[in-house]
Amino acid sequence: QVQLVESGGGLVQPGGSLRLSCAFSGNIFSIYTMAWYRQAPGKQRELVASITNSGSTNYADSVKGRFTISRDNAKKTVYLQMNSLKPEDTAVYFCNAKWGVGMDYWGQGTQVTVSS
Repeated sequence: QVQLVESGGGLVQPGGSLRLSCAFSGNIFSIYTMAWYRQAPGKQRELVASITNSGSTNYADSVKGRFTISRDNAKKTVYLQMNSLKPEDTAVYFCNAKWGVGMDYWGQGTQVTVSS
């Protein structure tokens, strides 16, 4: 059974930075594609960034150049470094782990609020 626990959210001023972490418990973290999604009030959940088991990354256009996803297979953790934050980045951020068919897991989410 896979469990994901996010941490690192909070309140930050525009232009500031936060680093989100997602701790993975379960077997064989290294095979999973890991991703961060976000959902703002009244909006659909959207993909922010993903990283495959080989380290290939993908980003939403809205965060390219500002956010960086990374993973530490030894620590079974995926990170999202968020720089130059904007008010429109305000959302609940969710960690996702996916592999093959039927192996699709979600964390409980962490709130990120960008406001002065």
